[in-house]
Amino acid sequence: MLESCLACLQAQTLRHTVIVVDNGSTDGTSERLRASFPHVALIDSPTNLGFPAACNRGVAAGSGEVAVLLNNDVEARPTLLAELLAPFSDRRIGSVAAVLLRPDGTTIDSVGVAVDVTLAGFPRLRGIAALEAGRREPVLAGPVGGAAAYRRRAWEDVGGLDEGVLGYGEDVDLALRLQTAGWRTVAAPHAVGLHLGSASFGRRSPFQRYHGGFARGYFLRRYAVLTSSAAMRAVATEAIVVGGDLLISRDLQALRGRVAGWRAARGLSRRPFPPAEAIDASMSFWQSLRQRLTVYRA
Repeated sequence: MLESCLACLQAQTLRHTVIVVDNGSTDGTSERLRASFPHVALIDSPTNLGFPAACNRGVAAGSGEVAVLLNNDVEARPTLLAELLAPFSDRRIGSVAAVLLRPDGTTIDSVGVAVDVTLAGFPRLRGIAALEAGRREPVLAGPVGGAAAYRRRAWEDVGGLDEGVLGYGEDVDLALRLQTAGWRTVAAPHAVGLHLGSASFGRRSPFQRYHGGFARGYFLRRYAVLTSSAAMRAVATEAIVVGGDLLISRDLQALRGRVAGWRAARGLSRRPFPPAEAIDASMSFWQSLRQRLTVYRA
């Protein structure tokens, strides 16, 4: 996957610098990378730092005005970088979302993330035709971390990704913090990549479900969602999700993760609730549940 991703980057129409963070791999990736892609800068971590920490180190090692995060399971079309950077001519833009398509190339996996009133994030426009990538609804909160462009000044303004989680939810949190800080976000409908999806964490593996739950519990507490006007809806939603995961997976990983994440956020500063323009208040309780079901099925 990494070789395919880097080959696609070599074909980009825009000059750029590539930094790969090897997050504790044990399959000889670093050695093969040095041999096959000597132009790529490598940050080699002996252990898995987690997605946010790895990305923070990668961005810190760069110097460009714009930093692009790209997962190794994304194959970028040749104009992806050029299309992602174009909106930054507007100095108010802090982040830009790419279009990620499913491997069939005709169906959207995500065009950034949408957020409901409980601050749950969902892959925006998932499951619809690629030709609809320019839709304005649902409300865009920000890009997904697998293919996202950030103005370095905006990134540094809010401190980058929260390293309190190993993975999941950190891109939603960053999107909300950027909007709270006054930065705008847009989607670039012609910045396209194919996304294999969960190729690193595994599809619905116990590891994935635990850390997805951990992130949810962690950010629920950091934003004090359970003391907000959306508290009852959040409790009901999480109960249904945990119960559904128990029925499907026959274990309590989703619940254990949420409890551990809630505890991990204890004593940390409360984040201000994001501005209204970052949230899709029109998303109903049942629509949110259907979005969760869509994520499970994917």
